[in-house]
This record gives sequence, structure tokens and C-alpha cells, in this order.
Amino acid sequence: MGPVYMTLLFFGTLGFFAWSAARRWRQLTVGVPEPRFTLADGELMGRIRDTVVYAFGQLKMPKYRLAGVAHIMIFVGFQVLTIRSLMLAARGYDPYFDFWGILGQESLLGQLYGFAKDTVIAMVLAGVGAFVYLRAVVKSQRMTLSTEGLVILGIIGTMMIADAVYDGAWFVLQSRVTGEPLHLHAEWLGSSLSFLFQGLDESLLTVMAHAGFWVHIALVLIFLNILPFSKHFHIITAIPNVFVRDRTPRGALPNVEDLEGKVERDEPIGISKVTDLSWAQILDLYTCTECGRCSDNCPAYTTDKKLSPKHLTLALRDNLYDAEAALTGEEPFEWANANPPIGEKEEIHTFPKPPADAYFRAEQGIELIPGIINPDVIWGCTTCGACEEQCPVMISYVDKIVGMRRDQVMMQGEMPAELQRPFMGMETNGNPWNQSAMDRGNWADGEEIPLIADHPDAAVLYWVGCAASYDMRAQKTAKSMAKLLKKAEVDFAILGSEETCTGDPARRAGNEYLFQMLAEQNVETMNGYGVGKKTIVTTCPHCFNTLANEYPDFGGKFDVVHHTEFLNGLIARGKLVPEKSVQAKVAFHDSCYLGRYNNVYESPREVLSSIPGVELVEVENANRSKGLCCGAGGAQMWMEEQNENRVNKKRTLQLLDTGADTVASGCPFCMTMLTDGLKAYEKEEEIAQLDVVELLSQSVL
Repeated sequence: MGPVYMTLLFFGTLGFFAWSAARRWRQLTVGVPEPRFTLADGELMGRIRDTVVYAFGQLKMPKYRLAGVAHIMIFVGFQVLTIRSLMLAARGYDPYFDFWGILGQESLLGQLYGFAKDTVIAMVLAGVGAFVYLRAVVKSQRMTLSTEGLVILGIIGTMMIADAVYDGAWFVLQSRVTGEPLHLHAEWLGSSLSFLFQGLDESLLTVMAHAGFWVHIALVLIFLNILPFSKHFHIITAIPNVFVRDRTPRGALPNVEDLEGKVERDEPIGISKVTDLSWAQILDLYTCTECGRCSDNCPAYTTDKKLSPKHLTLALRDNLYDAEAALTGEEPFEWANANPPIGEKEEIHTFPKPPADAYFRAEQGIELIPGIINPDVIWGCTTCGACEEQCPVMISYVDKIVGMRRDQVMMQGEMPAELQRPFMGMETNGNPWNQSAMDRGNWADGEEIPLIADHPDAAVLYWVGCAASYDMRAQKTAKSMAKLLKKAEVDFAILGSEETCTGDPARRAGNEYLFQMLAEQNVETMNGYGVGKKTIVTTCPHCFNTLANEYPDFGGKFDVVHHTEFLNGLIARGKLVPEKSVQAKVAFHDSCYLGRYNNVYESPREVLSSIPGVELVEVENANRSKGLCCGAGGAQMWMEEQNENRVNKKRTLQLLDTGADTVASGCPFCMTMLTDGLKAYEKEEEIAQLDVVELLSQSVL
């Protein structure tokens, strides 16, 4: 087909790609080192399994039916057609190359591959058509609608058509050389075209075959060179990004090692500038497909806050790219000490959402907040994890947001004013309500609940938590739980005034120092009582998540169970028998820190289903992993929302739309937010808001 031309094409395109890939690699290495691999048992196999399931298996794609199926068709097509592209590249030197007969038309394997190749060409063309429809007709707002996307789709479609045309013309030419009549090959698409082409002049067929060949090869190489400069870079980085993803427990935020030393040495804590991101977080930026699934499911974004996970990622990526020369040492560079007023910066996007004053561009390295990102962006996050749940390429968002909060709180001394009181309360009294630490166990007065100090041999430690200790409504949950534990003859005790806040609100609000102080205090107390050999039961998903997933970093390795799981086990063993009928149509609200972070979805539903008379209903398209946040996570419980469109009201409306007369939850924060939502709609007298344990107690006690 032209060895000289093929060699020149290879040298030119692959040389340019090597240069651009080296640029992106240099930018990756400006990030902070982060160990992502250990020699722990199952580490490698776990990463391989994740890659097979999420990258090659495209597990998350079908969550958006049309776009997901279209992407799967194109992805599968590219996997199969990679072999075809290599074969055609070799035919630039040997026109009959077929991998030494392995994929020849006469071999069974070659026929099977030929059939698969033509089938996936049709699949890819169908996928391209679906995406053109979504971009040009539907104009799906979650996607980044740009000319680039349509150009890429055009390139992909043209590659497929060129391949089929090459086959069709080549089959006719071969038939004329051998003198054998045309017949249907396993390559059914090329064969079909060959019958259409059989009446054409030989010179035209030769032109068509050469055109199909060179267009396919050239577009493959051109496409490769476009990738590092477009959102389609994810075609290269998605599989590595899934492979190196953080496999620590999902509910655990990155720990800050030697925090006290960093504070004493006045070293940076958190993420202040783009170079404070780790190399793995920068790989995240490369991998964003701009599909918008993260923002489409973000409670802040969908209630018109300034936070958009997609645009946050793009803002960080654009700053990384814009400051490339400075970051890689190609020109003198210093981080700007002062930031221009927000209104004077170049706006990064002109979409109606998010607001124009949320994200910005700068060709110099400036502090991310407020230089690139409006402070309201990071303070609007509930840390619910919906963005990460939906991301098909396993990008993380919460760690970056909390990292920026850490810098703001611990280095800049900047935070929403509403957080000062809960911070002070946690520091002085061990609870964000800032009530006396000595009153923590008062809720149990008259309930005859033993303290672990008096009963250190108890098999179960009931971790009550701040809400159930101080909030009068949540105390009803604690009392119901204690009564059921007694009914089931569970040997349990509580810490009473020795219990203190786990530090969850402090950590997620960026006050890492306060969190670690509380964590170390709690771990010391519990280890002193040998709690590592007991079971901890908690009615708060935030406490559950922190104790189970984050305390191991501080020497606290505990067996922690959420109360719905524990109760479900007691029912299964016959220790608790729901007998009394509770006539209620119940909609269960999934807590983010119970469900998405810890995959506890079925236990609360099984408890509810075991109660005679309960009819369990679901929020359509917004339950389990797609359940909407109540709005309290990420320390939002103590902050005012940025606008009147409140997250808890949106979630409450979804629950009301089920027609339920009772809303059940398994989290005291969710209970508060949903109760406020019912009041906002003046439904508090009609709709009951109960914890799962309260409904169970009505049937058992």
C-alpha cells in the first residue's frame, strides 16, 4: 500500500504523540507523591478485578440507558477494531498481511474475527448515531456540548465507514484477480458492499480501496494525537485511573500523617494550589469525560448551589494546563501571593449553570480559592458521594473538596461563621451542640442502662452518638434501641460521659486537627476497655462510618455494626419477634453514609418488611445508591444553605410523592432534615417521621 508513506505517517504522528504524552506526564509528576500500591493480600487481584468490572465491563455505564449502551457499543468496537487497525498498519508494508494466516479468511479464527469486526462496526455506527442525537437533537445539558464532541464522533464514524469501504472494494478487486465469483465472506458488511460495488470500474475500485485504507489509518493516528488535548484523553487514561483508584474503605478520607509536626513546622495542610494535588488526583483530572453524571446527581448542583463536581474538575484541570510551562519548569514561576477580586477574573464557563462567578481561569499559578474556585463551591458540598457513585471512570471528588476545606480552615483560618460554634463545642465539650459533656448520658436516666465502667465485660458497646445524647427527638431513637436490646437479652453497656464526638463533622469541614484530637481520645478510651474484642452498635451512620473506616488509622480496630444490621440479625435469630401489626405505608430514606459509603441497603428494608402491616414503598429512580442526600452531611447540619432551594425540601418532596404516610430513616441527621422538610410542606401532622428502630419497637414491645 506504500511503505514509504506509511513510515512517514508513523514517524510524524507517533513522534508528535510522544511529545504531547511526555508533556502530560510531566504535568502528572508535579503532583504530590501518593502510595497507591501495597503488598497487602489481594491488593493486585482486587485492582485487576476492579479494572475488569468497571473499565472493561463498563458496569456503571447503563445507569444512563441510551448514552450508556451507546458508549458500551463504541468501547467494545474499539477493543475489537484495535486488532484490525494493527493489521491495516502492517498492510502498509505487506498488502496481504493477516497475522501470518491466523486471521486469514480461510481460517476459522479469521472468519470468527471477521464476523465480529463487521458486527462491531455496525454497533459503533449505531453508538455514534445515538450520541449525535443526544448532542445535536436532545442537547443533553449534563454533557459538555461542544463542536469538539461532534468532530470526534465524525472521525469515529468516518473510520468505520472507511474500513467497510476498503473491504468492499478489496473483495471485488480480489475476485477479479482470482477470477472467482463474489461470495459472502464472514465479513458480512464488507461483503454486502462488494455486491454493490461489483459493477464499478477497476480504477475507481482501486481509488476506493486506497482511500478507505489510508483514511482509516490516518484517522486512527490523528485521533490518537487529538486525545491529549481534549476531553477524550480519558480513552487513554480511564483504564489506568480505574486500576490505581483508592481502594481504602470508601468512607475513609485521606489521613494527614504527622499532623502535629506539620502544624508546628507551619507546613501546608490540605490543597491550596494545583500542585498540592497528588499524582493520582491529577490523573483524575485527565480522565474526566465531561459527561456530567456527577453534577446531574449532586444535591448541591441540582438545588442551584455554586458547586458542580464536573466544573470543579474542569477548573482544576484548566488551571493545570494553563500554568503548564511554569509548573514543569519551562519558565520562571512563583505562586501569586494576592488574588484579584472575583469579579475581575476571566470566567471559565458561560453556561447558565453553574453561576458565572463560581469558576475561573488564570494563566498563572494562584491560590485555588478564591483565585480559581469561589469559596461557596467547596462549602456547598454535603460529601454525600453521589458524584463518585455515578462516575463511570472512578474519579474522586470528596477528597479534593475536603482537602481544600482543610487548607481554608487550618492554614487560612477561613470558614463559614456558623461552624465556629460546633467547632468550639466539639473542642470543649465533645459535641457540636456545645452542651455539657457531663450531660451526655442523661438521656438514659431511669432506663437502667449499665455504663461500661461498671460492666466492662459487656459483649456489646452501644455507641449512642452526639445527636441521640443531646437532641430530644433523637433520644427517642436511643431509648427504643436500648429497650429492644434488653428485650433480646443482649449484654450491652454505654460509655456515658466518657463518650465524645467521633469528629466526623470536624473532619469533613476541614478541621483535621480537631478530628484527630477527638479520634485519639476515643480510641484511647475504648482500647482501655478492650472494645476491640466487643461489637460496637451505633444508631448514627456518621459515627458508624468514622469508627469503622477511619479510626483504624489511629489504632482503633473495632467491629462496628449499624443498628439496622444488628436488629436484622436479632430478628433472624428469633431474639426479636415482630408480632403486633403496624399499619403504615412506609418510604425508607437511604442515608448516604450508611448506603453509598458502606453498602448497607437491605438490612433496614428487611427489618421494615418483617413488621406485620408495613407496606414498604420506594422513591422511583431515587433509592438505594441513587437516593438523594438529606442535606446534612459534610457539616451542612450546622450551616445555612446558600439559597432558598433547599436539599432537604427536594428530598422530602420525593418521599411524599410515594404516597407514604410514614417516612423511615436510620440516621438522626436525616431525621432532623426530613422533619424540617415535612414542616416546610405543612405535612408534619399527616406524615410520621420515625427511625426504623421506633417502628420495630411498636411491633415488638
